[in-house]
Amino acid sequence: MSLVAGPGRGGALDGQLPDELQLVAEKHVAYIQKLDTRRDELEYHLTEHLRLSGIYWGLTALHLLHRADALPRDGVLDFVLSCLHENGGFGAAPGHDPHMLYTISGVQILAMVDGFDELEKRVTDGKRKIADFVASLQQVNGTFAGDEWGETDTRFLYGALNVLSLLGYLPHQRPNEEPALIDVKAAIAHIKACQNFDGGFGVAPGAESHSGQIFTCLAALSIAGELDSYLGEEGKDRLGAWLSERQLDDSGGLNGRPMKLVDVCYSWWVGSSLAMIERLHWIDKKKLATFILQCQDPVEGGVADRPGDMVDVFHTHFAIAGLSLLGYPGVGEVDAT
Repeated sequence: MSLVAGPGRGGALDGQLPDELQLVAEKHVAYIQKLDTRRDELEYHLTEHLRLSGIYWGLTALHLLHRADALPRDGVLDFVLSCLHENGGFGAAPGHDPHMLYTISGVQILAMVDGFDELEKRVTDGKRKIADFVASLQQVNGTFAGDEWGETDTRFLYGALNVLSLLGYLPHQRPNEEPALIDVKAAIAHIKACQNFDGGFGVAPGAESHSGQIFTCLAALSIAGELDSYLGEEGKDRLGAWLSERQLDDSGGLNGRPMKLVDVCYSWWVGSSLAMIERLHWIDKKKLATFILQCQDPVEGGVADRPGDMVDVFHTHFAIAGLSLLGYPGVGEVDAT
């Protein structure tokens, strides 16, 4: 089993990875399936505030492993819609306050399971209610708050554009609707104000560049159709250099910013950002794949942040998503070769 790599630092990936470093896909499927059966464990209840996002992480991993059927669709739909509030926002679990982060997860899950028709059957004008909730969180300066309490973050801005795009409520998707639900130009102006001299983006204007925030800003620009026109080749080179420096030679893993530990989740945050600017070949793909596979629990399934640590569904999701970017066989798109 080999990896697919483009030209550049990654080079050609000849030969096979050692047997002990193969993806234990069925173990990961079983790990995800068991997550909701551990209700007698304290950890299950301590993570209730992440429940809806946890379902999204697990379901996405299953889709990438071509095992979307491993979780019951009806059960997933019932739980997701039980988290929906009258104002159109989703909470992390039934009874939790609505928040942008969980609204993103809720809508993404509905999109993955083709659940929008079911949403409209159960909730009158359900899609529009969700869109209105998201739009209500846009601030005067163009960014978005996470909830009614007003905390702002580029994650929420990206999430707003993501949700509205999936629902079909971005202004360009409804050109004849007046007034537009959100001010996209103001949102993108805020994103541009978050860029730093090193080419990266921070959580707000003047904040330190961070790989996770770079993903949210690039994704927002991409959804708005302004990624290429804003960055250009010179800007992509500058940002690509900063992102490629996140790979550490000793482990092959990626970190979120200079002088920090590697973490498997950045396989996605950094990797997808490099992919969006067409610079993914600037990192050593084989080293990164090896690092990801070393973070697996080969017996019980699941993936940890670093080798030897406890696994969780968050890192399992981003590890498998990272492997899909690298073209790992059996993950994501089917490789005809």
